[in-house]
Amino acid sequence: MASYKAPLRDMQFVLHEVMAAEQLLAGMPATAEVNRELMDAILDSAATMAEEVLAPLERVGDEEGCRWEEGKVTTPSGFREAHDVFTQTGWVGLSGDTAQGGQGMPKMLGVLFEEMIMGANCAFALYPILSSGASLALARHASPALKEQYLPRLYSGEWSATMCLTEAHAGTDLGIIRTRARPLDDGSYAITGGKIFITGGQHDLTANIIHLVLARLPNAPAGPKGISLFLVPRQLLDVNNEPGQDNNVTCASIEHKMGIKGSATCVMHFDDARGYLVGNPNEGLAGMFTMMNYERLSIGLQGLGLSENAYQTATAYARDRLQGRAATGVVNPGQEADPIIVHPDVRRMLMTVRADNEAGRALAVYVASQLDLAHFHEELAVREQAARRVALLTPVAKAAFSDRGFEGCVLAQQVLGGHGYISEWGQEQRVRDARIAQIYEGTNGIQALDLMGRKIVRDQEGLLASMVVEIRDFLAGQPDALNEFNAPVTAALDLLEEITAWVQEAAATNPDETGAASVPYLRLFTLVLYGYMWGRMVAVAESALQQAGSEAAFYDAKLKTARFFMARVLPQCRSLADEIRGGSAVLMSLEPEQF
Repeated sequence: MASYKAPLRDMQFVLHEVMAAEQLLAGMPATAEVNRELMDAILDSAATMAEEVLAPLERVGDEEGCRWEEGKVTTPSGFREAHDVFTQTGWVGLSGDTAQGGQGMPKMLGVLFEEMIMGANCAFALYPILSSGASLALARHASPALKEQYLPRLYSGEWSATMCLTEAHAGTDLGIIRTRARPLDDGSYAITGGKIFITGGQHDLTANIIHLVLARLPNAPAGPKGISLFLVPRQLLDVNNEPGQDNNVTCASIEHKMGIKGSATCVMHFDDARGYLVGNPNEGLAGMFTMMNYERLSIGLQGLGLSENAYQTATAYARDRLQGRAATGVVNPGQEADPIIVHPDVRRMLMTVRADNEAGRALAVYVASQLDLAHFHEELAVREQAARRVALLTPVAKAAFSDRGFEGCVLAQQVLGGHGYISEWGQEQRVRDARIAQIYEGTNGIQALDLMGRKIVRDQEGLLASMVVEIRDFLAGQPDALNEFNAPVTAALDLLEEITAWVQEAAATNPDETGAASVPYLRLFTLVLYGYMWGRMVAVAESALQQAGSEAAFYDAKLKTARFFMARVLPQCRSLADEIRGGSAVLMSLEPEQF
């Protein structure tokens, strides 16, 4: 039975050969010392952590789950010990602010690390990933005093953090939250209200838990413009900056869930809990969305990591499982049957998962490169252009990786047949664990609506146009010898521009067209971006193959997987375009009572 192995060679291929990370990082003073040797050393250490510490606890976390008793939450066996190892080796602060004890590593490295730990044990990974996201929000928006007091202990992993947005009546529509913040004489605030679906809201892994809570101040404007962000510790800090008095923060219960059972999903109550304002009054969404956008990419990586794990299990099974004979003749004459990997439909499933995983990994590093440029580059124009690219691609990355990651887990489960449905092989758990990634941190339908509405239909900055120019410039620079790969991408890009114009025109007279087109449009855009990533990978692999030596098989597999994507996956663009042209009328024709 296969156990998770970090796909290091493929990660190094994307990071160094396709995205030229060392060259990009060398051009920015803050990252100039992050060379290939350092990056590879970090990836090797991360692989060891994922494979030897986290992966063995994947099934344990699912079978035991978290336990709630009188407001206290106990994590599964081994989680506390694993968390100790995880924090002692400094992983929480990998990309953290160096001024407060973080390591300042680039996001290009961070996304690969997160894919590994999500693939090995996503329920465990959610605890430190939430802390990393909250730390980012504090580093960008909190006062110097709050940063100094809380960030070092978050980066060290001694304390952990959450984000508290959702209320029982208010999910996507944060403008109607009811949690209140009352000013106190000492400049702090009394926070009162309830939050649900709080990942890591209570657990036994750290000495304190720091909640980032959205709440309303008295007389705040209605809607989203009246929301403020507060730091609310589970325990107040004493004069030595150590956790002391309880802060009237309680966990009323934990949810019983379909998957990620080792992750505590909590109902939290704040009863005049003391909190501290982060950022300016009534500007809380700006701070929270700094964290949310970080988490959206991370949650997309949950789907990608689980799909990679499921693919490895399915591939090992397909090589060993003997069933039937190959259509072209006996392949394994010494046995009573051939391994199922000889059958075209098994190949279809495996190749689909592989092609999506490898393109998704490349796109993740590409998006991360834009985040690094937006954060570290010295030139304002470069930072602003990169930030616009991130705004365009964040909803795509979250939805694409989690949608296609879930589909990859289902296909990989199918390869095992009946064995995929039982617990021993782990595939059914990965299907259940992957499903949530399409729902939390903004459902994928909301991601699609964000893309279609804000980034396409109402775009005033040319977000899509600049992306299209980049892809066309790349394709124009490729030799004719690679036309078998680049011509299909060109056709898909033409179709995307055509459909974009159609939706923009239709939405000008019928607002329902935006929502009606959003999900298939995001899927269409995903395929174009994956095609672009495959084009970039092919350009490197074809050149490297000429002098690959012992690595010839690696580069040859890239070209063969790319051919599969172009021939069997990218043509789905046409059916998605037809679906979009079907319009909103057929969606909206039924009266509510007819459902």
